[in-house]
Amino acid sequence: MDKTERLFAIMDALRRHRLPVTAAQLAEDQGVSVRTLYRDIQTLIGLGAPIEGEAGIGYMLRQGFFLPPLMFSADELEALVLGARWVEAQPDVELSAAARNALGKIATASPEDLRDRISDTGLWPVRVEAVRDPLPLLALVRKAMRAERALRIDYEDEKGNASAREIWPVQIAFYENKQIIAAWCTLRNAFRHFRTERIVGADLAEARYGRRRAALADDWYVEWRAEQDRH
Repeated sequence: MDKTERLFAIMDALRRHRLPVTAAQLAEDQGVSVRTLYRDIQTLIGLGAPIEGEAGIGYMLRQGFFLPPLMFSADELEALVLGARWVEAQPDVELSAAARNALGKIATASPEDLRDRISDTGLWPVRVEAVRDPLPLLALVRKAMRAERALRIDYEDEKGNASAREIWPVQIAFYENKQIIAAWCTLRNAFRHFRTERIVGADLAEARYGRRRAALADDWYVEWRAEQDRH
């Protein structure tokens, strides 16, 4: 990788992180020495990149900065197209439309016209079901997670037993033929997993989550990982 490519790679790495990244971590990612990384950072700052931080603390891009259009490698473009087409096949109508729009923006925002390359990457996600009915619940759950507002649901378990619950959704798992919501259940005072096809009613509550969603997601992952290890 030459210096120009490395400078773009450093900017990409900084864009992926919301918190300061140490020079040692950036240097390891780029396969260079920390001294070289420091020089690269100073070069970028000299070119006008709004990088904040200092040696020993870490670096990050100033909020609100947008990188100019960049070229995509063949692998990057194929990854974007495959991922977007998989999302497009999901029963979340809004997310599906967003995936189509995102591909259009990627195609026209690049210095070269990528529409032909996007239309024929040779990669398509396999759909087990040819057509899926829209599932508005998914958009409602995503709204709850973004706003950190509780969701009231009417739920039926595998035996048909009904219950009304208030949950704090933290993750949605998209499987090929089903979706599962991981959430803190205020009825059980514990994390629970809810299959979307068993939710017969849902509406957004005014109540907020009792904790930040990011903290809940971390705790859920620890529990889920421990459960996987036990099996």
